[in-house]
Amino acid sequence: MGAKLFCWPQSSPGIAMMLRALLLTGLLSWANGQEGQAMLPEEKSKIRDQIVEMFDHAYGSYMKYAYPADELMPLSCRGRVRGLEPNRGDIDDSLGKFSLTLIDTLDTLVVLNKLDEFEDAVRRTLRDVRLDNDVVVSVFETNIRVLGGLLGAHTMADMLRQRGERMQWYRDELLHMAKELGNRLLPAFNTTSGLPYPRVNLRYGVLNPLSRTGTESDTCTACAGTMILEFAALSRLSGEAVFEENARKALDVLWEKRQRGSDLVGTVINIHNGDWVRRDSGVGAGIDSYYEYLMKAYVLLGDNVYLERFNTHYRAIMKYISQPPLLLNVHMHNPTVSVRSWMDSLLAFFPGLQVLRGDLKPAIETHEMLYQVTKQHKFLPEAFTTEFRVHWGQHPLRPEFAESTYYLYKATGDPYYLRVGQSIVEKLNTHARVPCGFAAVQDVRTGAHEDRMDSFFLAEMFKYLYLLFSEKNQLHFDIDDYIFTTEAHLLPVSLSTSQPPCRGNNTEAPTALEEDLFTYSCPSTQTLFPNNPSFAKTIRDSYKYLTGVGRAFHASPVRGIELPLHDHGMEPVEFLRNMGISLTPLSEAGATGTLGEVHKGVYRVKLVAEVTQTTEEEEVEPLLVQLISPPFLGRTVLTAGPAKFGMDLTKQEHGVKGSIVKTSPYTACGPIENAEDLSGHIALALRGDCMFAAKAHRLQEAGAIGVIFIDHREGSNSAETPLFQMVGDGGSTADITIPLVFLFSQEGALLTSALEDHSNVDVLMLPKERRLDKADKPLGKMNIKFRLAEEGELEDGEARGPTLQFVLEKGEVVLEEEEYKQQGDSCLTPGDDHMPCFYGQTAASPPSHSANDPNTDP
Repeated sequence: MGAKLFCWPQSSPGIAMMLRALLLTGLLSWANGQEGQAMLPEEKSKIRDQIVEMFDHAYGSYMKYAYPADELMPLSCRGRVRGLEPNRGDIDDSLGKFSLTLIDTLDTLVVLNKLDEFEDAVRRTLRDVRLDNDVVVSVFETNIRVLGGLLGAHTMADMLRQRGERMQWYRDELLHMAKELGNRLLPAFNTTSGLPYPRVNLRYGVLNPLSRTGTESDTCTACAGTMILEFAALSRLSGEAVFEENARKALDVLWEKRQRGSDLVGTVINIHNGDWVRRDSGVGAGIDSYYEYLMKAYVLLGDNVYLERFNTHYRAIMKYISQPPLLLNVHMHNPTVSVRSWMDSLLAFFPGLQVLRGDLKPAIETHEMLYQVTKQHKFLPEAFTTEFRVHWGQHPLRPEFAESTYYLYKATGDPYYLRVGQSIVEKLNTHARVPCGFAAVQDVRTGAHEDRMDSFFLAEMFKYLYLLFSEKNQLHFDIDDYIFTTEAHLLPVSLSTSQPPCRGNNTEAPTALEEDLFTYSCPSTQTLFPNNPSFAKTIRDSYKYLTGVGRAFHASPVRGIELPLHDHGMEPVEFLRNMGISLTPLSEAGATGTLGEVHKGVYRVKLVAEVTQTTEEEEVEPLLVQLISPPFLGRTVLTAGPAKFGMDLTKQEHGVKGSIVKTSPYTACGPIENAEDLSGHIALALRGDCMFAAKAHRLQEAGAIGVIFIDHREGSNSAETPLFQMVGDGGSTADITIPLVFLFSQEGALLTSALEDHSNVDVLMLPKERRLDKADKPLGKMNIKFRLAEEGELEDGEARGPTLQFVLEKGEVVLEEEEYKQQGDSCLTPGDDHMPCFYGQTAASPPSHSANDPNTDP
């Protein structure tokens, strides 16, 4: 392994497959704008200066208002000191009273050419920072932020000292501090498995009676698997192998505990017995940097074992988790099953990791999806759905998207990524800048701020943005001689040859796997991508308007577009038609003038959308599908989404009632085979393969009086995925007069299951506020007393024999049921209206619903 880190491929083979439904959302216009334009050196220099000014504002605010506290509170203009501010739970485990932000920022000062500030900051660190505090901290966060910060700063200080220009007074003091901190973290590894405790007391360790920790049994995969870079660098710089050995052992356990059938790992693991506690598997929160460190450990340490493990995992990720442009979470033991319908923002690092491996096509696809989400919401929400809606609205100024943007620009040289970086800079200045620094966004939908500026904002964000707009000859060192840790600290790749590896480094030989072009070497750009400089744009364009944001509308002139279809087996025009896109030759469309002449094979494209994303301000009014036939009797109620065409159910006083019939074919994308059965009934149809409007036209012609569409994405449900409105196919939908509703997969499964279990199922399609049983007012709780009357106790005229009295104390109402009364007179209300009785409940309360049905009303 040579000393250079980055092998930058210039392009990628293959052409992106067009997404069916979500792609169509965005293909309403093709506007080039400025995103693909080259950026002049003067403009890059101007943006770079702007980034430095922003850094000065953030770092200066920390030093002025917060130092020596761990973090700045930018809205309060003061430091966050642990124990003096309201506890934030796990977030505060990063704070150890060791001037966290200062240490995390040290090597950023060198990257930004602030050498005077760097020398001053190192002196402050040596003078002021103590590491023996009686504080319980996160082992993971302390490792990547503080130990990594000290090692990165030592690397920079040693580099400057060797040049003979600066830091001549420096005598490896930062390395000594790093060794002290490493020794304070080592007690966390005192477990039977070798997996570290998630927390450690800096002064008392883990098992000491004064440590206030050591009772934990679980840790996340990333927490245990993100130690090797810092610990191995500390071992090789200090000469003490114990750090690398412990980090390596933890990685060995995770490798041994992978699911052998899928080669995936879970999210949370028991540190004592190695059993998986959470078996969901993805590339985001809880796992992310485990994969990153396997790849980078190979680069830093030159050990093939790490690369072989990474390649094994990577194949599994691309087989089960990567569904371009999405990265989904699956069950590690059953990886064909998605376990949630949302993604978290931490996965934004993954395109950058794919660049390091040389796999650019999926990196470009996922990055473009993330960029479109930032266009829609200004920043990446902490979590967002597969429909690109907000799941968790926070944005704590995370740098992962900027990181992947930097890697992709260095890999492709495409100025598009400079424009992406420029948009990050502009959004930070516009939406996050406050008088005392930069504030995290509490909710991207409202723009409200949170009194928080995490140290990683200074350690990573400004580093990646500055490097993005810098040429190599503008830096004080060769960036290719260093590798970034997950916190963007710089470690020299020369450690792979200048220091011995840790002892006992051999583990089981990995299973023989089929090798691909990138298994052991960086790809040759000339071999892979000859004469194809625009490959990145070709891939991106399929996802350019994925979320429906940023579309530009141009009435004229007609713009020629290039569709990435030449590697598809179908004729492009026929392929588009099957996707619901109609094309008209320009000669028939009357295009003249601006194009000069009509070119053969050039078409005016009428682009359509199956699903449009409503704006955050637009409220989607939910509808209901209520099962009213026995045995449901209105008790099972399913939340449904509306359509922007067809009958408006909100204007129907009593909704639409009918029995349901499953469509054949189920997708309703061909001739309806059971039209006779559908006539006069409500049709059930599966989403997919063609447009909602096309299905509605066919089913209305077959005689259906309504349609219930069911999502084809397994596991989707209304509890986790916001409702959307179905829209037309670009043509006229005025002739569609039947009502249309949409059920997510889990709600739809309840309906189809009911149809399988019962020969006839009647439903009501209606607005939520008009549900059938809304007017029923329960009488409330009642105390029922039972008493047996003795013979002779009854009044004259009443029959003799034992009598059972029901005494309802509420309202002093007394109901009597004598054993000789007719059965039909039982369970009467005070108004003599018949009401059903149910075992185990009073007459006033309805029967309970199944605990397995989250969509029935309580």
